[in-house]
Amino acid sequence: MTFRSTHTVLGASILAFGLALAPAAVRVTASSDFTTASTPSIEHGAYLVRTMGCNDCHTPLKMGPKGPEPDMTRALTGHPADVTLPPPPPPQGPWISSSSATNTAFAGPWGVSFAANLTPDKETGLGDWTEEMFIKTMRTGLHQGKGRKVLPPMPYFMLGALTDPDIKDLFAYLQSLPAVHNRVPAPVDPEEKLF
Repeated sequence: MTFRSTHTVLGASILAFGLALAPAAVRVTASSDFTTASTPSIEHGAYLVRTMGCNDCHTPLKMGPKGPEPDMTRALTGHPADVTLPPPPPPQGPWISSSSATNTAFAGPWGVSFAANLTPDKETGLGDWTEEMFIKTMRTGLHQGKGRKVLPPMPYFMLGALTDPDIKDLFAYLQSLPAVHNRVPAPVDPEEKLF
């Protein structure tokens, strides 16, 4: 009986001590986070861009010494306006889609899509977008949250699983980039004559 009572008192003391320290532990964790609820974090947005593969499609590839590599002088500028493409090859066998050598243009049953310019250029990029438009686009898969469908291979359905603070951080980072004027072609519907 004494052991059980001492054990219970000891357990209650440890629990009370742990609860007393919990707010301090939460403060340490929260202060070491990239983001807070009210202020978007450019640093966290940059981290998300690097780890989620945004450059894979929105930064054109160039030929490097060991093969294709991202052309970081055109980082996140989308499909280069100066690259003219012939009609895409027709789908054959199990291959139903194809991509350009820059990995910024994609053809498939949806037609032809081009990776968007994600820099804050007001005419050709995200410069006129609001944070709300960006969040709605990630959540709905609609351009500016209300327009045409965002086409493959853009994984908006995966990005839509991010928290609002994460999406706000992405947008803050993209808005912090130098604006690059690069007019990406409009998507081509499958019924349209290609090029």
